Amino acid sequence: MAPDAGGAPAAHDGYVGAGPPTYEAEPTALPPTDPDDLEGLVADTVLDGARYGASTLRAVSARGDSARYRGEPRRDSLLVARFGTGENALVLVAMATGARATVGAHRAASEACQWLAGVVGRSHARLAADIRAARRGDLKSGLHRLTDRSLGRLRARAAELGVEPEEYTAGLRCLLLPGDPQCRTRVFFGVGGGGLFRLRDGEWRDIEPQAGQTKGEPVMSYGGLPGSAAGDRFTMDLGITTPPSPYEPAPEPPREPFRFRASIARPGDTLVLCTDGFAEPVRGEPELPALLTRQWAGSRAPGLAGFLADTQVRVKGYADDRTVAAVWEA
Repeated sequence: MAPDAGGAPAAHDGYVGAGPPTYEAEPTALPPTDPDDLEGLVADTVLDGARYGASTLRAVSARGDSARYRGEPRRDSLLVARFGTGENALVLVAMATGARATVGAHRAASEACQWLAGVVGRSHARLAADIRAARRGDLKSGLHRLTDRSLGRLRARAAELGVEPEEYTAGLRCLLLPGDPQCRTRVFFGVGGGGLFRLRDGEWRDIEPQAGQTKGEPVMSYGGLPGSAAGDRFTMDLGITTPPSPYEPAPEPPREPFRFRASIARPGDTLVLCTDGFAEPVRGEPELPALLTRQWAGSRAPGLAGFLADTQVRVKGYADDRTVAAVWEA
């Protein structure tokens, strides 16, 4: 995945690849609305951005072509939040994808993001300090437990609704960005499909932690959590105690492994976190990363409108929701 930026192809009528996508480029049908449940409405597209420390953030979540055509709600959820101020600030980007072809998929995704964000927000000072101090072991164990507990909340909610756990669940992917301009550590964690890419010196690299990856940076964790005293203190600071509350079932191991990476950004890097709806065409259609290289290479981030246009370049055969967060390093 190393396209030549100078020879990057242009999008034709908003798409790349051999031919035009099956669906129309713009939304057609709105999802059905329950007048007694207007809080359940989900916008077709949400867009956000910020600049803190040495990084500029752009984030978007948009309904896929298939859902737009069928009048289905966006299953992806996006939450961007800042906790704290100044050098102690911590920015969280959380994105989740609800289970396909299930009622309430969008609710499960939103609930997972919001519950996790609440815990991160209440513990942001400790998290920011651990990121600055490079306490990767503590971060990995605590964020693993937090992710498991978030999925446990969804299982508890599924029981309340009388549905199977797999019908009310979500893949969850998060990024933590410290506000301290002297700290260039970027922390990714989560469970489920998607992508983590880095654009450096005009070359894309897929840095998604893979199963079985055990050397180098801490990237993966399976099953039980480390039992060190430091890890236990950390999870208790997050408000996640052991044993779990009797009102909440103990989290079962996720169906997919927990993924974690703490990496150091360099000036000029662009870090891209996304759900499957964007990761799959990036991996499957070389013209898309080639086009994005031309648009995104360098330390200057596009404006919100430009970022939205870039992430909406379509590819035939890929019609799922797209949720993307990109971080440009000054």
